[in-house]
Amino acid sequence: MRVDYDDVTVEIGGTTIVEGVALAAEAGQFIGVVGPNGSGKSTLLRCLYRAVSPGSGRVLVDGTDIATVGMRENARQVAALTQDTTTPFDFTAAEVVATGRLPHAALLRGTHRRDAEICTAAMATADIAHLADRGFLSLSGGERQRVLIARALAQQPRVLVLDEPTNHLDVHHQYSVLSAARNLGITVVAALHDLNLAAQYCDRLFVLHGGRIACSGTPHEVITAEVIARWFSIGGHIVPHPRLGVPQIIFDEEDR
Repeated sequence: MRVDYDDVTVEIGGTTIVEGVALAAEAGQFIGVVGPNGSGKSTLLRCLYRAVSPGSGRVLVDGTDIATVGMRENARQVAALTQDTTTPFDFTAAEVVATGRLPHAALLRGTHRRDAEICTAAMATADIAHLADRGFLSLSGGERQRVLIARALAQQPRVLVLDEPTNHLDVHHQYSVLSAARNLGITVVAALHDLNLAAQYCDRLFVLHGGRIACSGTPHEVITAEVIARWFSIGGHIVPHPRLGVPQIIFDEEDR
């Protein structure tokens, strides 16, 4: 499914967080939104899964303004992994993952065999099958993150929103989670802090600064020493990945 942000502006508490953003993700693309802290990345993503409503502009999925469809219908199409990993009840990991099936089921109808199969597959992909019976609140930050990733996968969305999905994850799981998302073959819109990971997994990158798109393009077009110095306030040497050929950054605080 194609995703379009059409001149989106968001104000919260009288402060403009996102201003005039136009962004497009073709069906099946992996799009990365990058930028310094406070640039508006999370707010921008929240518009797509309707946790925040734009003050002006539209967000469209497959050409339809998501504000014109029901929340449940939107949840069938769009799944989100947010930075909030809390839950007020100590559900088991398997129970948390199973909530990903709710948009597809009649409320309180119970979990059918197909739902269980989908959840089992999602837990295997996120490498949490061994945590199925553990209480969510007893898990480490990284384990909780992987449970929530499995929940998003169980939702079987056509658009996946990832807000800092590698937070709390060790190096192995950082790569496995992004690989799993890319291999789904669906549209992915992700906010990422790690620019080297973004260059490896994203088809296009959008640099957000002060709530506006500062620049955009392929990783080769965006990951340059000039962009890194200007918008991230740090020096960097750009080298090609030895296998993938994508640009990778060796950061150098003195070289600005």
